[in-house]
Amino acid sequence: MKQELRLFFTALQFYTRLPAPPWVGYNSDDMNKATRYLPLIGWIAGFTSCIFLLLGTYLIDLSTGLILSMISSILLTGAFHEDGFADACDGFGGGWTKEKILEIMKDSRVGTYAVVGLILLLGLKFSLLKALTPTIQDQPFLVLLTLISAHALSRFMAVTMIFTHAYVRFTNDSKSKPVAEIGNKNTLFIAAIFALIPLLVLCFLLNQPVLLLVVPFLYLIKIMLARYFTKWIGGYTGDCLGTTQQVSEIGFYLFTAVLWKFI
Repeated sequence: MKQELRLFFTALQFYTRLPAPPWVGYNSDDMNKATRYLPLIGWIAGFTSCIFLLLGTYLIDLSTGLILSMISSILLTGAFHEDGFADACDGFGGGWTKEKILEIMKDSRVGTYAVVGLILLLGLKFSLLKALTPTIQDQPFLVLLTLISAHALSRFMAVTMIFTHAYVRFTNDSKSKPVAEIGNKNTLFIAAIFALIPLLVLCFLLNQPVLLLVVPFLYLIKIMLARYFTKWIGGYTGDCLGTTQQVSEIGFYLFTAVLWKFI
């Protein structure tokens, strides 16, 4: 039990800005196992986003609530996944060889592709949430489950890539190298449980089992991204995982907004 608690706090301190107890420390050998709790970190991000969305909407209006929700999520994670998405935009947008793409993604400077990519990403996220939220705005628990499901499932898609594709940046300064070590199936199984529980509860409360189709939809997005990454660099990097999480989160909102418009 203590080992599992340490793995959770390891994930918490790596994927968020929240502090972990001093006794947790850091052990690179635990990093891959800690990915089993990445969808659970999504629960925390989704819960935080929901609180600020509902509070901002109640005090001011829906648009303000949505922006506060997005800000809270970014502050909680330190823009961890958004940074990966931005680096991937610069790398794949500006590089034409594997070496150049990896070099650009490692560069801390932000280029045009990253700026444009983030504007479009955050704008689309805002637009989809604005279309989605009014249908369940009077039921706060459904809003909570929707945001938690989006954050948990999108992070799970990033976890699956660790198990299905090759990591390509093995330099000593790579922060994601310990995460990318080949793990056991128990880690993937536990991550799947935490990813699916909020969605299953949401489907039950809405009496809409068709919502479960979002899982293969997101996995299809993951497959398409993985194929693109593999084509250009032969596998994935930490920035590719961040990209997978962000695009999958957008995919969840898109699928849900379209579904709820027609059912």
